[in-house]
Amino acid sequence: MEFGMFTAMYHPKHRRAERDENQMIFEELALIEAGDKAGFKYCWFSEHHFLDEYSHMSDSESIMAYAFARTERIHLGSGIFNITPPVNHPARIAERVAMLDHLSGGRFEFGTGRGSSSTEVHGFGIESLDITRDMYDETLPEIVRMWGEGEYPGFEGRFFTMPPGRNVLPKPYSDPHPPIWVASGSPGTFEKAARLGIGVLCFSQGTPAELEKLIKIYKDNIGKAEPVGGFVNDNVMVTTDMLVLEDGQRAREAVLANRGNYHTGLLAKYLDSFPLAAMLPKWPDLPPHVTAEQLDGAIAAGYAAVGTPDEAIATLRGLENIGADQVAFGTMSTDLPIEIALESYEVFGREVIPQFDTDPVHRTTRLRDQTLASS
Repeated sequence: MEFGMFTAMYHPKHRRAERDENQMIFEELALIEAGDKAGFKYCWFSEHHFLDEYSHMSDSESIMAYAFARTERIHLGSGIFNITPPVNHPARIAERVAMLDHLSGGRFEFGTGRGSSSTEVHGFGIESLDITRDMYDETLPEIVRMWGEGEYPGFEGRFFTMPPGRNVLPKPYSDPHPPIWVASGSPGTFEKAARLGIGVLCFSQGTPAELEKLIKIYKDNIGKAEPVGGFVNDNVMVTTDMLVLEDGQRAREAVLANRGNYHTGLLAKYLDSFPLAAMLPKWPDLPPHVTAEQLDGAIAAGYAAVGTPDEAIATLRGLENIGADQVAFGTMSTDLPIEIALESYEVFGREVIPQFDTDPVHRTTRLRDQTLASS
């Protein structure tokens, strides 16, 4: 099992007196560099628009290009690029993905999606969240076709058109292209991802039992894939909370002080396509703070990789046993001070990662190489 992180540029108003927007950006970049050194294999960059406080990550391709130059081994991925045409024209997506693939020497991962809130979708003139499913289905195969040799033959679709005779450049650095993923949270999307032969980015946190059912749907169907791309990316990423320190009590105290309920409240404010959002208090009301007893219960039940390295290993064994290929952490989507986050990543890389991941090759790279070797 491999490990990743994700960044959304969380910038709550109550922290703006201590750090401005620019400082927030560079703190996140510092953690990515630390993750690279610690042995994390992936970092996922969200794409959100107009979601004040919750996410200021609207232009992830720019920051990824910067981060590639500051790192050596970690793969950076779009988690996600919104591929609906009113937000991002498919040809522009194809160009950006190929350029990032070149700049990184093949370290880019192409995570796809269609937006997660009416605030974003309506802001780009899309009439409803429902129609974005059809937009996604129309555009993804065409993006892959644009990476082919020679001129793109053109397309007349429901949501975008492009005349023939245009060569979409550059072509990807990777052969045949970067790994493809999709943001997923429902049984139907897990099955669809398997049918398309693409990886799953499951940012929706659930209990191990709930995640196990979703992963099983994917794994039961991935062997029957008719891949939209040039190879099958048999991969499921799940997320959980992580804060690991040598002193487990100190780790607990840091989690309890980080005001995670404020970030969760913002989820209810904005992400109205997430089932969890409907179960939360209506903004500006916030869910209650997690108590020390609740946190201990979550750690014991394997819901959070918090505490000592041994406690985190126990939680992560549970996720490994249900079939997760990668576990990622949104460390900076809280009020956690950067100094503690950096310390935690160093401890995690030294004490936890070697218990799970000793392969120097990324799973996505190995899957692509296996396909090329057999063709």
